[in-house]
Amino acid sequence: MPDTFTHTFDTPLFKGKTSFSTGLYIDGKWVDGVKGTTIDVVNPSTGKLITKISAGTKEDVDLAVAAAQKAFDTTWGLETPGTKRAELMNNLGNLMQKHHDELSALEALDNGKTFFWAKNVDVADSIGCIKYYAGWADKIQGKTIETTNGKLTYTRHEPIGVVGQIIPWNFPLLMMAWKIGPALATGNCIILKPSEFTALTAIRMAELIHEAGFPPGVVNIVTGYGSTVGQAISEHPHIEKVAFTGSTVVGRKIMAAAAQTNLKNVTLELGGKSPNIIFDDADIDQAVKFASHGIFWNQGQACSAGSRIFVQETIYDKFLQKFTEKAKSLKIGDPFGVDTYQGPQVSQQQFDRIMGYISSGKEQGATVHYGGKREGTEGYFIQPTIFTNTKPDMKIVQEEIFGPVGVVIKFKDDADVIRQANNSEYGLAAAVFSKNIDRALQVSHKLKAGTAWVNCVNQVHFQVPFGGYKQSGIGRELGEYALDNYTAIKAVQINFGGFDVE
Repeated sequence: MPDTFTHTFDTPLFKGKTSFSTGLYIDGKWVDGVKGTTIDVVNPSTGKLITKISAGTKEDVDLAVAAAQKAFDTTWGLETPGTKRAELMNNLGNLMQKHHDELSALEALDNGKTFFWAKNVDVADSIGCIKYYAGWADKIQGKTIETTNGKLTYTRHEPIGVVGQIIPWNFPLLMMAWKIGPALATGNCIILKPSEFTALTAIRMAELIHEAGFPPGVVNIVTGYGSTVGQAISEHPHIEKVAFTGSTVVGRKIMAAAAQTNLKNVTLELGGKSPNIIFDDADIDQAVKFASHGIFWNQGQACSAGSRIFVQETIYDKFLQKFTEKAKSLKIGDPFGVDTYQGPQVSQQQFDRIMGYISSGKEQGATVHYGGKREGTEGYFIQPTIFTNTKPDMKIVQEEIFGPVGVVIKFKDDADVIRQANNSEYGLAAAVFSKNIDRALQVSHKLKAGTAWVNCVNQVHFQVPFGGYKQSGIGRELGEYALDNYTAIKAVQINFGGFDVE
């Protein structure tokens, strides 16, 4: 039998206890992995062990797929009406609300994000997302199509079947909600792999899914490494669709695996190097606050982070001064601290990666205007970092750093900034700050990005589609658009005497 993780929180912002299994959740049961191996879960604030969780393998994915297929054929899919799916999803949303603070505390402990942001964004929006898709569950519909007078032709939007979902470590619970929401609403069964760095909320959610009344096998949580569980999901011949959020490098591997096996449907939400454009007619104070939020929020660990900050040359010095003052004001420290804005990076691996980019920027001749160093002596904390005097071909300008590191770049006019902003292999998001709405819209329409914010940054709503151009991904998450990822369209043609053949 799997071990049980028990933890007591005694912090300024939350006092309480959590306790749940550390095993795999397959077919409605908690089980050890086939090979009995485990993964260390580390507290990024201290670098110390939190607990150990089961490490799944290909064999565990096989068991989960079998359980999911059985559920799809007998107790879910087309066997459960949308009204019932909606009821169970609303049950889950209500249970998440009941355990709101506990889930927030787990995110802060496991991921390093602040309890404040976890509570008010991650968990709140996860609950909203599940309930939003509960509302769609009984509204999946096709069309009647006119062909000839003697035929009735219509389409059905049917669930695909068994789907695999691989989620990242930067927004563990939120990404889980983004994935399972539309999949459950449309009647699919799920094999979900959370990141090995931040699996605790997914495991806790499995208990809430069980309590909500979902039939065994509808949702299966298989923790493990990407090279084992992630690869097994990508290659499995009986998983007919895979959804992944993470790096572009891994996204390519998943797409290749799908192509080389059963041509499963693939949606990918990948990396970004988002431009944030500040024109000289912008409200500078507003632009500074949003620029700071755009790159330093969530420790810079957001695919849509506004990491390339373009400032019109006439206000460059003024903006840089105010932006630097804002960066200096951000409190770094304990995620459970009352005034903490920025916690630690998620892992030693990510800490080292970010510091490597900072070193690269220095070596290539950029100026560290502010920050660029480790904060404290314990945990994975990095100071908010601002680079200036960069060149377009520098790694810190072109590559996704995924940390609290921004580059501030001068531009001359609209044409110049559009050219610079689009000079990227990515196209996930972009932002434009200007009081001239005509200019703001004209520029935003010319930016090659799946989301364009005007006078704001990092505003994501579960009703609004999210995804990228170019190497930032394929398909869209959220909103009504996400439902298309999880349905297969069947055309039915009925001849009722209108024609015949020899």
